[in-house]
Amino acid sequence: MIRLLLFVGIPLVELYLLAEVEDRLGLGPTLLMVVGTGILGASAVRRQGARAWRAIQVSLAEGKVPSAEIAHGVLILVGGVLLITPGILTDLVGLLLMVPVVRELVRLRLGGVFRVVVW
Repeated sequence: MIRLLLFVGIPLVELYLLAEVEDRLGLGPTLLMVVGTGILGASAVRRQGARAWRAIQVSLAEGKVPSAEIAHGVLILVGGVLLITPGILTDLVGLLLMVPVVRELVRLRLGGVFRVVVW
């Protein structure tokens, strides 16, 4: 039931929000906003993904398991996908996931989802 709400509800909310923004700003600015956030998302993923990759390499070089770094990398990827996806709500969540402090809070909140087990 929750998956149905996610896969049907979120796109409906996105369509509603885009229609409202288009009504208030017009088609041109709305399309510019959607394309702009896609470009911003691709750029942010490239920059922050590279940082996450370097952090993973440093942890491995120090002999540590880079679980937090991997979690940040995954959250950067998710944020980038959300930014590339057209919509207001997904853009907001995607932008938030580009903020390191927010990513850390999400990582800590999700806890076990990102846990790495070493045998």
